[in-house]
Amino acid sequence: MTVLVLGDQLHPDRGPVADADEVLMVEAHGFARRKPYHPHKLTLVFAAMRQFRDRLRDRGVAVEYHTCETFAEGFGAHFGAHPADHLVVMEPASHGAGDRLTDLVEARGGTLEVVKNDLFLCDRDRWRAYAGDREPPYRHEAFYRHMRRETGYLMADGDPVGGEWNYDEQNRETPPAEYEPPAPPCYEPDETTREVSEWVRETFDGPYAEGGHDWADPEPFRWPVTREAALDALDRFVDDRLAMFGPYQDAMVRDEWALHHSLLSAAINVGLLHPAEVVETVLEATREREDVPLNSVEGFVRQVVGWREFTRHVYRETMPDLEDANQLNATEPLPEAYWTGETAMACLGDVVEGVRERGYSHHIERLMVLSNFALLLGVDPAELNDWFHAGYVDAYHWVTTPNVVEMGSYAAGAFATKPYAASANYVDRLSDYCGDCRYDPDATVGADACPFNSLYWAFLDRNEAELRENHRMGLVYSHLDDKRGEELDAIQERAAAVREAARDGDL
Repeated sequence: MTVLVLGDQLHPDRGPVADADEVLMVEAHGFARRKPYHPHKLTLVFAAMRQFRDRLRDRGVAVEYHTCETFAEGFGAHFGAHPADHLVVMEPASHGAGDRLTDLVEARGGTLEVVKNDLFLCDRDRWRAYAGDREPPYRHEAFYRHMRRETGYLMADGDPVGGEWNYDEQNRETPPAEYEPPAPPCYEPDETTREVSEWVRETFDGPYAEGGHDWADPEPFRWPVTREAALDALDRFVDDRLAMFGPYQDAMVRDEWALHHSLLSAAINVGLLHPAEVVETVLEATREREDVPLNSVEGFVRQVVGWREFTRHVYRETMPDLEDANQLNATEPLPEAYWTGETAMACLGDVVEGVRERGYSHHIERLMVLSNFALLLGVDPAELNDWFHAGYVDAYHWVTTPNVVEMGSYAAGAFATKPYAASANYVDRLSDYCGDCRYDPDATVGADACPFNSLYWAFLDRNEAELRENHRMGLVYSHLDDKRGEELDAIQERAAAVREAARDGDL
């Protein structure tokens, strides 16, 4: 028996690899040509795979490592040397991947056993025990409370620690002027990682429309690609940034891309860290230190134990329909500004520039700047999803599809109870972008009016048939009713000008 280890299953102590004597790894480059992936994402995946290979070999495991274009080629080489071998692999997170791997293996005379994926906290059986006969829309808050009870995290005698399940109301502060957050970690690439980075740069250079990554203008590679570096990143988060993670988790500050965020999602999603060890390290710190408030700890636990596990199962339950969902019939193309960062909108330009440089922005920037603007503009959810999938170091299809197509684009009705649509007021309240932006956050019409404002009211008007009866939208529709007539006509005129500018690359 040989353990097949995939590129996002790189934990040495979880799943069948923990006790393996023989391992097969296939570094297939074909996937990297399907989208214009950020070079840091490709470097992260391929470097982490090679580092993991070397780690296993150092502990005496026989690792057969194929660098090739496709899994078909890698399996062909393996079964040519080991006819009729039996492989075992943890269930891939992406829809249909297990079946595709099985077909490839069986076509070459081998067998493949797909076992549960031990890199999540909630497996299929635990989800089914929770969900029962529930149909979409699923509810995150109910699932999160279930997971707290199941894991015992932040629980005391069956009740939530502190008496509340959710402290989100305390987590919406903005840092004072001149605030200096702790410096985010940066890991100097070793020889293996440098070789991968150089190979990626040379191999995938070219226009993004042809699968190249010339849209990105990356800083030096900084992400952890080894188990040791990932554990150090976890310790750095707990020591330096956890205490103020909660209050500032929604804040957006120009030139402070990391603030107090953990920056652990890429390491978790590639398998270098297990969500349980991440959460338990955070909880241990709260027991030992008095400077870590409950709202910071609960906010982080909710992201890892609740949201990450929830979206994984929503994806699993609603695919393949979810990836093509478009219940608002949005058809606008993704603005060129998402690739170039060239826009007079301070918030959009800064967030896109961060993606171009690092393949990263935090969750509020993703939802309330990037996704919100695309939602209001009427961008096709599939186009937006492709961009997120290509641009972020922590992005996989199971990650982006529920977060972008459903949460960001309100496209499916899988769990979102309303669209996350907001005007410039939201961005102004939680950021420092609007103060010196060319556009006025308080104006709705006119050439200097913030594009968010006219697009917001035009979005509500355009989707009235779909949204007016939503019980969470009644108040905003009463405000829209007050604008009907000449005011709404002027708003629509401004929104049309914004859409034209977005198409022309002149936002």
